[in-house]
Amino acid sequence: MSTTLTVTRPRTLGELKDSGWKSKSVKQELHDNLLKLLSAHDDLFPGIIGYEDTVIPEVCLAILARHDMLFLGEKGQAKSRLMRGLVRLLDAEIPYVAGSELHDDPMRPISQHARRMIAAEDDATPIAWWPREQRYAERLAPGTKFADLIGEIDPAKLAAGTSMSAEDALHFGLIPRMNRGIFAMNEVPELDELVQVGLFNILEERDVQIRGFPIRFDLDIVILFSANPSTYNRSGKVIPQLKDRIGSLIRTHYPRERETGIAIMEQEAGIDLDGPFPVRVPLFMKEIIEQITIEARKSDFVDSQSGVSARFSIANYRTMIASARRRVAILGEDHAIPRISDLGHLTSSSMGKLELDLMSSHQMSEQQVIEAVQVEAIRKVFDEYCDQHGFEEIAGLFGKGVSIEVGDLLPSSVYAERLKRVPPAWEKAFEINPSQDPAMRAACVEFVLAGLYAHQKISRSTKHGRVSYTT
Repeated sequence: MSTTLTVTRPRTLGELKDSGWKSKSVKQELHDNLLKLLSAHDDLFPGIIGYEDTVIPEVCLAILARHDMLFLGEKGQAKSRLMRGLVRLLDAEIPYVAGSELHDDPMRPISQHARRMIAAEDDATPIAWWPREQRYAERLAPGTKFADLIGEIDPAKLAAGTSMSAEDALHFGLIPRMNRGIFAMNEVPELDELVQVGLFNILEERDVQIRGFPIRFDLDIVILFSANPSTYNRSGKVIPQLKDRIGSLIRTHYPRERETGIAIMEQEAGIDLDGPFPVRVPLFMKEIIEQITIEARKSDFVDSQSGVSARFSIANYRTMIASARRRVAILGEDHAIPRISDLGHLTSSSMGKLELDLMSSHQMSEQQVIEAVQVEAIRKVFDEYCDQHGFEEIAGLFGKGVSIEVGDLLPSSVYAERLKRVPPAWEKAFEINPSQDPAMRAACVEFVLAGLYAHQKISRSTKHGRVSYTT
C-alpha cells in the first residue's frame, strides 16, 4: 500500500513564521528566479522567436537591475507577449493576508485593513495564497481613467459615515490591487496626462493621491509600458517626469531574416496541415507570404512609422492554406499544394492591416498597394530560385500565341494536359521543386508564370477567378 505525502501550506501567520518563509519584493523575486533559469540554461521566453541575441538580453539586464521597463516598438513586435512572459519569473504562489484588497505581505502589511487584522489576531491571522497567473494585469491606455488605475472615493463608504480623508473611503484601482505583482500599460502615449502624473507618483514617491487626499502606500509592484516610437518620441505626448522614471527602454524589432519571419508565421498560425484534407506547403510559397510583409514594410505607400504587424503574414498564410484546402475538398484530390492563384484571396485577409502614407505624392488605394507588394514579393523570390535567362524560352512561347489559364479551382491534372504541348520548355519550371506530383507541378507552373509577369515578360488578365497569361 503506497502512501502519498501531502505538503500543507501555512494557513495562519503563526504557521507562516514557523515555515521559515522569507518576504522579498517582487523585483527581487524576478531577479532571483531569472538567475536560476539562466544558470539552468532554460528557455526564458518560450514561443518568442528572433530576439535571442537582441531583445531578451536587454530584458534580462533590466530585471537584474530591478528596473521598470518600457517596450518600444512598432505593432506586431511581441511587446505584449514579452510583458506577459515575465509572469513565468514569479514564484508559483505567494502568501498574503486573507481578505486584503492589496494582497498585503503578512510580514510587511501596507493597508489599514491588514494591519488592524494582524493587530487583533496576531499569529492567528488567516493567510491565503496568490498564484502567479493572477499576479499580472494589463490595461490599454485609450479611455483609461484615473479611477481605473489608481482609485476613487467610494460614495457608499462616505454614506456609511467613513471620513473622506481615511483610507477606508477609497475604492482602489488596478495598480494598488496589483501590489506585489506586475502591471502593464499598453500604448502609454495615449494615456491622459493626469493619469501619467499618477503613475509618476507611484514610480517615484509611492504616493497615491485621490481627490487631494494623500494616502501613502509603499507599493511593491513592477510597472511595464509599451509604446510605438512615432508617438512616444513626439513632443508632449508623454510627460518628461514619467519618461525619466522608467528604468530601462527595451527596443523591439521585426525579424531580421525572412526565415525567422516564416518560423513565427508558422508557429502563430497554428494550423494542422494533416487530416482528411491535407495541405503541403512548398517553401517558395511560405517565402512569398513572408516576403509580401517585408515588401509592405518597405513600401513608399505604407506608413513606415506605423509598421506592418506579423499578424499580416499570419492572416495571409491562413488564407492561402484555406484556399488550397477548399480546392482539395471541392475537387476530391488526395492533397492540396498552395499556388499563386490562391494568393488572389489575400485581399480579404490583408485589408485593414496596412496604414497608408497619406503624405505620399502618388496615392494608391489599399487594394492597389496589396497587389503591388504581392507582385514585388513574387519577383524577389522568383529571382532567388530561378536563373531568369533559363526562362526566356518559356516567355518566348507566349510570343507564338500560347495562352495558359490558371485558377485556384482548376484541377492539377488540367495543368499537365495543357503543358503537353510544350514539354521541353516547361521542364525547366519543374527544377524549382523536382516532383512528379501533379499538384506540385501545377504550383511550379503558376510560380514561373507569376515570376515572368512580375518581370513584365508576359501579361495577364483575370476573369471570374481565372487568370490567363498571354503576351
